[in-house]
Amino acid sequence: MYIAMNRFKIVLGKEKAFEDVWKNRETHLENVPGFKKFNLVKGEKKEDHTLYASHSIWNSKEDFVNWTKSEAFRLAHKNAGQHQNLYLGHPNFEGFEKVI
Repeated sequence: MYIAMNRFKIVLGKEKAFEDVWKNRETHLENVPGFKKFNLVKGEKKEDHTLYASHSIWNSKEDFVNWTKSEAFRLAHKNAGQHQNLYLGHPNFEGFEKVI
């Protein structure tokens, strides 16, 4: 199992707009080999941002990497640059392989 996460720092007051982007986007994940589950989670509100993380579960790291090189990935991310005003900085990627 492999867990892929991106952490996002969202400008205070822009949380609903950020959540709406994710609720309304086409992920193109449903038929991707090795994909198991996706969640968008909300963390703590800080002084200048609210923390969110995208959390996807895959059968293997190889499945995740293959997805990042696929047409489905390109389609899912084609409009990502249109919402720069919602973010403080770039997303921070973290990947984890199952140990136990």
